[in-house]
Amino acid sequence: MRETVKLISMEGFEFVIDREAAMVSQTIRSMLTSPGGFSESKDGVVTFPDISTTILEKICQYFYWSLQYSRGKETEFQIEPELTLELMMAANYLHT
Repeated sequence: MRETVKLISMEGFEFVIDREAAMVSQTIRSMLTSPGGFSESKDGVVTFPDISTTILEKICQYFYWSLQYSRGKETEFQIEPELTLELMMAANYLHT
């Protein structure tokens, strides 16, 4: 099993993150673990044609923050006000 996952934004920017971090998202978890030979589960690559690079970068940061928080490290997660709406829409899609 791959230890990293590649997430690709709508502009084609690639984020390579730990599989454990990506699994914070229920949507990504389903894509990577579903039976049936889907390309995401075979290749470990997930493309998001509707999520911008800026938002996907913030989501990746959140995945790592969430892992740290679940392990007892309580810190604030900063969200820039201008990203709030777009970030909420992406988070809703990703079930994070």
